[in-house]
Amino acid sequence: MTYRVDISEAQGRLLDLIRAAEQGEEVLITENQQPVVQLVPVAVELARPRFGSARGRVQIREDFDAPLDTVH
Repeated sequence: MTYRVDISEAQGRLLDLIRAAEQGEEVLITENQQPVVQLVPVAVELARPRFGSARGRVQIREDFDAPLDTVH
């Protein structure tokens, strides 16, 4: 759904319009029937793991590659 709101009305509904944009709605603020502003949520970049950041947290047992016991 697209919200087209005149700038004078947007002043009183700003919080509602922000919430709508956060939910993925298209929000256009207009002036004299012309779009002047589009509200969009800020894209949050997830931190990428750095090489070696798990050093010392993982331990491999000496018998890691030993044959497994067979179950009959």
